[in-house]
Amino acid sequence: MYNINLKTDNSKGLEYIEIENASILTSAKIYTSLGGSLQELTLNGKPLITSLDPLPYSDTYASSILFPFANRIDNGSYTFEDKNFEFPINEIGNNNALHGLVFNKTFKVVDQFTDDNQASVTLEYVEKNESKGFPYTFAIQLEYILTETSLDLNVTIKNTDNKTFPFTLGWHPYFESANLFDSTLSFSSDKQLVLNDRCITTGTTDVSGTNHFEIKDKYLDDCFLLNHNDITFNTPEYSFVMSSSSKESFLQIYTPPKKTHVAIEPTTGVSNSFNNNMGLQTLKPNETYQLNWNIKLQ
Repeated sequence: MYNINLKTDNSKGLEYIEIENASILTSAKIYTSLGGSLQELTLNGKPLITSLDPLPYSDTYASSILFPFANRIDNGSYTFEDKNFEFPINEIGNNNALHGLVFNKTFKVVDQFTDDNQASVTLEYVEKNESKGFPYTFAIQLEYILTETSLDLNVTIKNTDNKTFPFTLGWHPYFESANLFDSTLSFSSDKQLVLNDRCITTGTTDVSGTNHFEIKDKYLDDCFLLNHNDITFNTPEYSFVMSSSSKESFLQIYTPPKKTHVAIEPTTGVSNSFNNNMGLQTLKPNETYQLNWNIKLQ
């Protein structure tokens, strides 16, 4: 049987939601005040997402939801419908805006459900104020659905403003491997982004061999244009397939200083999408956008 409980992480002073089925060794921890992010995930006894301590969340954005933009915006500035806007700069060294506006918001639980086969929790954040660089209001819901061998993350964005706004969407989970050197990714891509020294997109280049992408001891902060939405991660301990319902899909791969983890980030846009329009979408007043990300243990 699944149980859902609200608990407190005394080391961080933060509340989190724990979903657990002890009989099948499946559990998840979702931190409400860290943007509703999934900080731990174990499926069928296999730890997939674990703590990045001592690296702080403010540096890693671990499992954060990236909205209204994924990755970076050059100098934080963009033009939309012939008007100029400027996000706050939160990547100081590169003078970029990074990873959107909801990664540090507090989400509220609006629904939950359990039965013998699954558990789900729905969280919501409602933005009632116009933000610097993004003068629009919106609501975002995150529904996490946990089974013995899978996780679904359903994201719903609603434009509650009277103006159309631009957006991209991403997710920033890190996955643990006891042997990252011998872990591989498999995905279909023939194009990779070319980035400048500030991680801003300048073009694309042809690539091959992504059906067996070796991580080894590489430093990675690379983005690929996906031909289809399935990404397989193989480690000596487990293997999973990550899929997305997005029509336009990109894969960002990043290796943090903690060498037991790799970020496998599905996104609907790329670095500087608000200026280069790669994957950029718009949402009209009162319209909603929905996206599903699924992780299935193999």
